[in-house]
Amino acid sequence: MGFIRTLVIGAAVGYGIQYITKKREDGSSILGDIMNDPSDFVNKAQNYATETVERVTETAKRNINI
Repeated sequence: MGFIRTLVIGAAVGYGIQYITKKREDGSSILGDIMNDPSDFVNKAQNYATETVERVTETAKRNINI
C-alpha cells in the first residue's frame, strides 16, 4: 500500500513540476513569472489565503448557529 501511495505522490509532483515549467505561447512559464517577481507572487498567495480563511470562518459560523 505504501508503494502505491508513493507512486501516486511522485506522479503528482512530477506533473506539477512539468506544469509550472511548461513554456506558454509567449515563451514564459509560471516558474519564470514567480522568479521574476517573487513579492507579487507572495502577495497574491497571502490574499488568497486570507480570503479562504474568511470564507471557511463564515461557513463554520453559519453551520454552528444552525
